[in-house]
Amino acid sequence: TSQAVRLELKGKTKKLGAPGLLRRVSPAPAGQYILMEKIQKPFSYSLQENKFPRLIEVYDRDGEMVYEVANLPLQDQVPISFGSVATGRRSVDWRDDAKAELSWVEALDGGDGGVEAEERDQVFTLEAPFNGEPQPLMTLAQRFGGITWGNDDLAFVSSWWWKTRNVKGWLVHPGGRSIKPELVEDRSWQDRYNDPGSPVMHPGPYGNPVILTADDGQTIFHSGDGASPEGDRPFLDQVDLKTGKTTRLFRSEAPYYESFIELVDVEKLRIVTRRESQTEPPNYYLRDLKKGDLEPLTTFPDPAPQLAGISKEMITYQREDGVDLTGTLYLPAGYDKDRDGPLPVLMWAYPTEFKSKKDAGQVTDSPYRFTRVGWYSPMLYLTLGYAVLDDPTMPIIGEGDVEPNDTFIEQLVMSAQAAIDAVVERGVGDRDRMAIGGHSYGAFMAANLLAHSDLFRLGLPRSGAYNRTLTPFGFQSEERTVWEAPKIYFAMSPFMHADKINEPILIVHGDADNNSGTYPMQSERLYGALKGLGATARLVILPHESHSYRARESIMHLLWETSTWLDRYCKNAGERTLEPQEVSGP
Repeated sequence: TSQAVRLELKGKTKKLGAPGLLRRVSPAPAGQYILMEKIQKPFSYSLQENKFPRLIEVYDRDGEMVYEVANLPLQDQVPISFGSVATGRRSVDWRDDAKAELSWVEALDGGDGGVEAEERDQVFTLEAPFNGEPQPLMTLAQRFGGITWGNDDLAFVSSWWWKTRNVKGWLVHPGGRSIKPELVEDRSWQDRYNDPGSPVMHPGPYGNPVILTADDGQTIFHSGDGASPEGDRPFLDQVDLKTGKTTRLFRSEAPYYESFIELVDVEKLRIVTRRESQTEPPNYYLRDLKKGDLEPLTTFPDPAPQLAGISKEMITYQREDGVDLTGTLYLPAGYDKDRDGPLPVLMWAYPTEFKSKKDAGQVTDSPYRFTRVGWYSPMLYLTLGYAVLDDPTMPIIGEGDVEPNDTFIEQLVMSAQAAIDAVVERGVGDRDRMAIGGHSYGAFMAANLLAHSDLFRLGLPRSGAYNRTLTPFGFQSEERTVWEAPKIYFAMSPFMHADKINEPILIVHGDADNNSGTYPMQSERLYGALKGLGATARLVILPHESHSYRARESIMHLLWETSTWLDRYCKNAGERTLEPQEVSGP
């Protein structure tokens, strides 16, 4: 239980409303009203907290409740189909460019994404003092995605639809609602090459971020990742709202990866960027786009000099069915393939579903980024003599009416085979010493590759799910339930094929994992099956850790476990054997 309080600069306090389970306290831009969202009973043991009942109210500065926005029940009746939402008012927030105007969305299709409907959502606003009728802003044929506010003549509303992976963007006029919304974006959100970017924001009249404009509101600016066949090349564009003409003001150039941060002077076109290269850590710069001057603002040093000298290359290759794939290949400092020969390789990956081969084959990184490491980074093992192929793309494609997961295993194995071939053909990878690892859905991937191929010497799955019947109402991008597609659930579950896992496998999980699809039981049951079948398996449960790991003790132990397993069963492995072996240690 908590209490909202107004605190004056001189120290005087005023309690606002009664104590409660406050999930959000958000002042209106001008500060005269406060939006409060409270969690209510009945609670649930089967739904997460964000599905609990909600009371959303507006209070004035004196702590008096002036408007009840919504009193929402437990969301236990929301349909399970993708794109389904709760009925009633949702996405309640303030309009950022107005003193005190609420906005929210209401479903027009009963909230059921599985039914046919010409209209899905409607956006409303309501000005203070909140005693009038809510005013419709726009009706959407897809699900509401968000609003970016500018002024009375400028706001962008986005919508999306899962089955088609389509996203739309609309230019609307909040102060002139008789003007028809203008469609300004219509693409697959997985089509990164055609992403126009997002509006550049700045503090508005009340301090909240709003769309930055120039030329009396006729010009706005867009920034984005700039995905391209050469890799990501961040950009800044100038957009004429009247003509739709786009002028490119800045684009990152090799051998640097330079991303736009802030437009600090619209007239002089001076921007702040974050610049890095393979050998230079990220730092901030002031760039004058008119003069071409570049002034450093920070001098952050290399946070991990132990990795100095490693080589990094973004490689491209094709799998058997012609789909283009990419990955980032790292080699240890001082490595010479002619002198040192092929290395043991650690591949760390995560599969992604696509509805288009074209989108699946797009490049998703930059070859010029500085290598930053964390506890999760496979690059740490470069210091132990391994080559690392990080994020080799594992697209699972289902075009048209075909669902991607109908051929999940076949596509997964094809992608892994292509990645191994690419590294081996470069002469840097030893085909007989390949390790595969991943986290969450990447762990699920790793276990499946061990079960359905003999491409790898060992697997390193972390915090994964291995029995899909324990997630019967769908998982990841799978919309069908286990009762609709039992063969798919069975085929994709490594647990159901545990008898085929004849490579050593190190299973790691946090014992407090609260991710709905990856409860610790998933790892415990897979380990139990493998040990019962006589496999070489080890289960490491990290105490008090959730889906991601945090404690120093956990991370250091994880690194010891992983390096021990890699050295024993990959780097120093002899002939392959199916005989179970024990690993000593705590």
